[in-house]
This record gives sequence, C-alpha cells and structure tokens, in this order.
Amino acid sequence: MALHGDSADQDGTPAHLRGTAPLPYAQIIALDLVPGRDRPDRALRSAQRTVAALDGKSTIAWLALGESLISETSDKPRYLKRMPAFAGDVLDPKQSHGDLLLQITGTSARALRATVEQILRALPQWQVRWSMKGDRPENRIEDGKGLFRNPFHFTEGYGNPDTRAETIERSTIQDGHGEPAWAVGGSYQVIRIIRLATSFWDRDTGHEQERVIGRHRDGRWLDGTPDTERPVFAADPHGRNTPLDAHVRRAAPDRRSPPMMVRRGYNYHRGPEDQGLIFSCFQRDLAEGFEAVQMRLEGEAMAKYVLTIGGGYFFVPPPGELWMDAAL
Repeated sequence: MALHGDSADQDGTPAHLRGTAPLPYAQIIALDLVPGRDRPDRALRSAQRTVAALDGKSTIAWLALGESLISETSDKPRYLKRMPAFAGDVLDPKQSHGDLLLQITGTSARALRATVEQILRALPQWQVRWSMKGDRPENRIEDGKGLFRNPFHFTEGYGNPDTRAETIERSTIQDGHGEPAWAVGGSYQVIRIIRLATSFWDRDTGHEQERVIGRHRDGRWLDGTPDTERPVFAADPHGRNTPLDAHVRRAAPDRRSPPMMVRRGYNYHRGPEDQGLIFSCFQRDLAEGFEAVQMRLEGEAMAKYVLTIGGGYFFVPPPGELWMDAAL
C-alpha cells in the first residue's frame, strides 16, 4: 500500500479510510507550528507536499488540521473546536490537542519508523507536541470488517460498516451538510488516548467482563445472536441478557441505527501501568458521531476501568491542495 498523504487512491478512497482494515502499526504525532519560523499557510503547504511526495509500498499517511491552526478564519469546519474534557477524563495538556496531526500507518514497525524519521526531518517549521505509537494485534478482516484484539482481550471493530459506500457515508462530508465548500470530502477525526486498568480488569471473571462489554469474547451477543447479526435490545428491557449499562448497549442502543462514525483504533503500551487504546474515529458530523456516543456512555459499567488522558479533535481535509487557500 502506498503513502499518498492526504490524496485519494485510484478508487477515490482518501488515505485515512483506505483498506478495510488499517495497517497493523501506527504513529500519531501532534505538531505545533514553531513561532516565527514560517507563515502557517506556507508551513502547511510544505507539510502536505512532504507527506504526498513520499510514495512507499508499506506505509500510508495523512494530515489533519487542529482548531488552533485555523482558528482565525470564519470559514472553518463548523464542528472543529478544542476537544473538551468529558465526564471522567483527566486530560494532560502535554498529550492533548495540537496545530496539526500527522498519522502514519505501516505494515511493519521498521517501515513505520523510517517514514516517520524522514517526514519529521523535512519539517523544521513544526515541532512535536506529543506522539503515540500503536499496533493492532490479530489484525484481520472478517465479514468485511477490520478487527483486532484490545488489551482487555476483546475484539474491536464489530460496529464498523462492512462496505465502502457505508464507510464514506458515515465519515465523509458531502454537499448539503452545512459545511464550507472547501471542507466537502473531508472528515472529522477524533483521537482519544485511553489508559486501561488492565490489572484491575484481569481480576474479574470472564463472565463478569462479558457483562461489562455486552458481548462474549468471540464476538457473539449475550442473548445468543451471532456476531454478524444485530440484537434487538428492546426485547430485553430489563437487561437480563445484556445489562443496561453494558458498553455496547450504551454506545448503540438501537443496533439498526449504528453510530455515524468509523473507528480505526490501535493499542498502545508504554509500561505495565500505562497501556490502553489510541481510540480513533472518523465522522462527517462530530455532534451525531463521536459526541453522541460519548454522552450515552456516561455511567457505563466500564467507566471504572478506563481513563482518557489525552487526544484531540482534528479535521482531515479533502484530497488535493485546492482547499488550502480557502481554509487559511
């Protein structure tokens, strides 16, 4: 797979949505513009061209704009703002926000490292604000969905769409969405660095863990519905099969109307007491996508096992360079 920056591949799929399953290794880097080094528009154009010029066989990369980079323009994406702290969050400023997000994914850790080093050397106008490395154990495609195993030993990705058309529908701004013309074809990206209390979690039995998540470890629903089908939670109004505060039930109480976002996350590991998820999702509308789900998750059973410590809101611009003059 090739590294095309923020460009689209031959079937029109932009880099951040390319492939049913993301490449197994990733590095997410938040950058700030070095004061006085260059004008924002020139620095951004340089970054975009640097990323787009690297055409490898084992990496994919893209850029996403932070609210602070385009805060002075009245023609910015309508939902782009500084990510707030939600209930239970303890955001570390040193691991949150940024002028520009650079994400590189790779088929191997070695290929990823080489590409990261090459890009950063070429961008003296930018300084690293924070950086996270991640991977996707047991990364695979099943029934059209990209899946991997998270640090809680459960499979991530069942809620994603299984067709390219639905992926684009959930994640990409179209005409008529009330956005600036230059933003059509772009996506809002949310990054959440979520520390997981794995030692605390592992004290629970497998049955208790499944009740917290709302699925069996193999993906089957707790009421016996196969993982390829959608359960009807309304048929279990008191939560006898699937608890009312189970993660999957809170996130999507009506499985026939899944959340309007596409998740493409990674695990991270920085030591025995600092490991978890780099949650990443793309949507056309932050309010009906990530934020709607996040509000429903307040009070979920899993809250005592997770702590969000960083991340941010960003906007992946449409392919090409025509958007730049309008955005900055």
